[in-house]
Amino acid sequence: MANNKREYEMESAESRSEVISDEPVFTVERSEIKAERPGRRDPNEKHSRNRQRGNHGFAKGFLSGAVVAVIVTTAVISAAPGIESGQLFSSGEKVLDSDTANKIETLAAYIQSSYYEDVDIEDLREGLYEGLFENLDIYSQYYTAEEYESLLESSLEGTYCGIGTSLQQDTETMMVSVVRVYEGSPAEEAGLEAGDVIYMVDEYEATSMELSELVTYIRGEESTTVHLVTYRNGEEIEYDIERRNLTFPTVSSEMLDDSVGYIAVSEFTDATTEQFSTALDELQDAGMESLIVDLRSNPGGVLTTVCDMLDEILPEGLILYTEDREGNREEYMSTDDTSLDLPLVVLVDENSASASEIFAGAIQDREAGTIVGTTTYGKGVVQSIRTLSDGTAFKVTTHRYYTPGGTCIQDIGITPDVEIEYEFLGGEDDEYSYELDNQIQKALEILQEE
Repeated sequence: MANNKREYEMESAESRSEVISDEPVFTVERSEIKAERPGRRDPNEKHSRNRQRGNHGFAKGFLSGAVVAVIVTTAVISAAPGIESGQLFSSGEKVLDSDTANKIETLAAYIQSSYYEDVDIEDLREGLYEGLFENLDIYSQYYTAEEYESLLESSLEGTYCGIGTSLQQDTETMMVSVVRVYEGSPAEEAGLEAGDVIYMVDEYEATSMELSELVTYIRGEESTTVHLVTYRNGEEIEYDIERRNLTFPTVSSEMLDDSVGYIAVSEFTDATTEQFSTALDELQDAGMESLIVDLRSNPGGVLTTVCDMLDEILPEGLILYTEDREGNREEYMSTDDTSLDLPLVVLVDENSASASEIFAGAIQDREAGTIVGTTTYGKGVVQSIRTLSDGTAFKVTTHRYYTPGGTCIQDIGITPDVEIEYEFLGGEDDEYSYELDNQIQKALEILQEE
């Protein structure tokens, strides 16, 4: 499956700390398996190279009408082995040899003397750090201290100050569109809808930068306003939306047809495990005899969260394993403490990524349920996130992960047991309901046959 998708998560991640170097001090923060859009650009306009793209891609992407992309949201995060002080060293040729250092200084001197505006030397240095990750994969990146603080705030606590949307970006056209508008959010109150294409955020053109950077302009201080220019069915619509401090539940649930439980998981944050467990208990108390877990448009989340959730469903056994480039393997297991002995259907689509794919892959390979929908995103690699003593951080892809059956789904995704494209069964004026969702109806049909 061609992977021209980029995503960035607005609300999730996990933490740890282990010293890994001496000069300067580095600290291991976390490892993550995540389908997020890389945020390798500093919000500071002076050295953001992507902003210079101008109109790149928007007309092409907008007129094509087809964006293959994934969401704005979370990482699957796991603990990485500690590296003691002094153990961090290069195993290859030095990057900053004398010729390279001289060339950098020559380029920097010309910029400082000839660029048409004053240049902050710190901006140039930040650009160098970002550039180290530029030619790696799309998931490896550098975070400024402000970017990393924002990541931790939104990822760990599930809160951030913004408008309440999940966004997606096509990596070829750079077109940005709305995947989800959260209930009760400023975006919903303003009238923003899923499927809207975002053209401008204040004075910034959406296609001129990566989504992770664009999100920094959508967020901001509480009670401030962001101006959006959007397109919906070819019509330009403008919004002035007031930012608020937001915390959204990641799990919603209800009973369908009296005996079928339904749980929708929007992402896997630290709070999701408890919310999922509570939903399961409430549905079982209400007489649930079978279950649908909806992971459509769920971009991923914390690894320990998805493992804990699967532990509530699966009996003892393998959930997934990871391998580094040397073939070192780490396994993640479910215990026999609890399991859910009920017919199960898991709904997925092309925007179900990373932790969602771990969930679906474990259910499929362990034959614990039926996967219904369309082929998933295909995020099968793991990133390690580490902090430096100045508060900045970096993320590097370090592992592949594998489903219990030994499949690495990177760039492939998970093929559902029952493939069915989404179709809204209602009319133009009908509001959404599960009765008009053909994929949910297929799930109900499957469960009735079991």
